[in-house]
Amino acid sequence: MTRKSQLPLIVIVGPTASGKTGLAIRLAREFGGEIISADSRAVYSGLDIGTAKPTKEEQQLAPHWGIDIALPSERFTAADFKHYAVQKIAEIRSRGHIPLLVGGTGLYVDSVVYDYEFPDTNQELSERNSLDAMNLDELYDYCMKNNINLPENYKNKRYVINTILRKGQALRRRTQPVENCFIVGIATDKTTLRTRIENRAEDIFSQKVIDEAEDAARTHGWDNEAMTGNIYPLLRRHMAGELSIDDAKRAFITLDWHLAKRQMTWLKRSEHIRWLPLDDAYTYCARVLANLNNS
Repeated sequence: MTRKSQLPLIVIVGPTASGKTGLAIRLAREFGGEIISADSRAVYSGLDIGTAKPTKEEQQLAPHWGIDIALPSERFTAADFKHYAVQKIAEIRSRGHIPLLVGGTGLYVDSVVYDYEFPDTNQELSERNSLDAMNLDELYDYCMKNNINLPENYKNKRYVINTILRKGQALRRRTQPVENCFIVGIATDKTTLRTRIENRAEDIFSQKVIDEAEDAARTHGWDNEAMTGNIYPLLRRHMAGELSIDDAKRAFITLDWHLAKRQMTWLKRSEHIRWLPLDDAYTYCARVLANLNNS
């Protein structure tokens, strides 16, 4: 019988709307697993519909972690996530259960899989505060003057600031995944993925998501970290009379499509991901987990 400390870490990645949640829940129920969400939006409480979190019903089907662990007004970093996830993986294994790390936020996943070493956040806090006050053009100018190469995702202010804080140096990390880690990526053809994104937009856009946005903005402000991306700026413009609901929906589909392409660009850099169609991904993971009983 496999020792608790030797239980594998199953990692399921893929673009938004690729079917990761359903696959993870199925595996968790069949093989005694617990799911750790690796989604930079799902960590924030009170924003459920617009971030496409697993529903309450889905969360009841299998234990979920990494959801609703920070307020929208709080800063939650990849370093925070890595610390949280590593702790949860150890706890899940101690219960004799299988940890499943599931999500599309590549930096969150990689921080765990490749054991990133992040800088001391206390030392960088004052410098970060001054950088936060700059706009992107000012940050680009800072990088140019200090000979710091911009990150690949240079349009994301948070990524640019993190690169500056590291003085342009890459994070220290392993070149190989942590031990006993199986990484599967859900391969989805573009037409199918686009259709799933469109269908999800139809489900998300409702009075409920508008009410959710209003409540969060009233409590935390529109400019909080959790509401700067995704659907919420579009809802803000709709409520201000600048966008019809249909125009907002079309814009959201475009944004989600671009997000999916950015996620795939990040994930495709890894040579350690086994890319499989959804059904084959289940078969592969199930085979790995079924073999535990024979070891």
